[in-house]
Amino acid sequence: MDTALPALDAGRQRRSDITTISTIGVAHGTSHFFHMLLPPLFPAFIQAFGLSYSELGLLVTTFFVISGAGQAASGFIVDRIGARPVLFAAMASFFLASVAAGLAQGFGGLMLAAALAGVGNAPFHPADFTILNKRVSQPRLGHAFSVHGISGNLGWAFAPVFSIGIAEATGNWRFAYLGTALVALAVMALLFWQRSAIDDRQGSWGHAKPAAGTKVEHPMAFLKLPSVWLCFSFFFWSTAALSAIQSFASPALRQMYGLPLSLTAYVVTGYMLAGAAGMVCGGFLVARAERLERTIAIALALAAALLLLTATGWLPGLLAAAVAALAGFGTGLAGPSRDMLIKRAAPPGATGRVYGTVYSGLDIGFALAAPVFGVILDHGMPRGVFAGSALALLLGVGSAGLVGLGLARRSTAAAAAA
Repeated sequence: MDTALPALDAGRQRRSDITTISTIGVAHGTSHFFHMLLPPLFPAFIQAFGLSYSELGLLVTTFFVISGAGQAASGFIVDRIGARPVLFAAMASFFLASVAAGLAQGFGGLMLAAALAGVGNAPFHPADFTILNKRVSQPRLGHAFSVHGISGNLGWAFAPVFSIGIAEATGNWRFAYLGTALVALAVMALLFWQRSAIDDRQGSWGHAKPAAGTKVEHPMAFLKLPSVWLCFSFFFWSTAALSAIQSFASPALRQMYGLPLSLTAYVVTGYMLAGAAGMVCGGFLVARAERLERTIAIALALAAALLLLTATGWLPGLLAAAVAALAGFGTGLAGPSRDMLIKRAAPPGATGRVYGTVYSGLDIGFALAAPVFGVILDHGMPRGVFAGSALALLLGVGSAGLVGLGLARRSTAAAAAA
């Protein structure tokens, strides 16, 4: 621990860790909830405004292009002014996005909502991981990453149930956005209540800052590290697969198997809940695994196999929906190992910048994949949604393997120099 700070006894440190992990978990779950601000109600937009799947894919692209560009920039802002004020600004943007969606009169209004939600989403990963790395003690850091990932999946899982439930109960999809606006305000109030637990100006642990006497490099020096860009590519491929499932698994299953939309709409929820279960297991694996890329490879290969099985069309409809949802367990299992792999690849003192840059690969993967898979569906190829997702996951396995190889070489070189 940083010797400039007073030591906490074990009980107080445990309570402090749990409070920080829980508060950041809720914030991160909210950001993922707002990833799904628009997609659950795509059928309503088609009926109300006559939009195509390609146009709906562009809404997803708008969100993630803005989020991706903002995420890379947010890492520098977080490193400079701190993570806490940035989180408050993000929640305010989510509130405005809900208002814009609820008042939308066509494609332009929905684009405004997507843009505001993208601005709100941009700073979460650099802000969250900066706070976790600075305030959570090393023994609980792996579990902090696990909870962070689980909360994100729960946010994704809860969003369709929340939005569709309100829209069906009231008979008007616009009331769903009154509900999401209230969610943003409630979480902002929670962050204010627990503001001391997310104050990254205090509690900086040694594992998150340069060692004494370390040469201070240029703020952009981390961009020269191949491991950073390999982590970026890993996020790009893995989230391209997720984008296809989130946005188009429901209509693809309906076209392939004739299942009702009222059932297929909840496949995404099942996928995210399975992912959350995978992350619980992954949080224990990450503490024991030396070669994190092996855990990632096995987990993503399992998910890819299940998605390919869904794409074959061989299964009964309900079983196919269950298999597609179960694939989320594999992607969730890889999550904590993924986040720890990035931590190992990051140079000391550049937490916000590295996580901001690497996680922008998530946004770009979503942004580029959504319209591609939308076109695939518009051309009557629903199997391509699941087969393409599986291929993207396998490409992500390759990127993670190269990151692990680079870290192993760096460790060998450091040992030789010592």
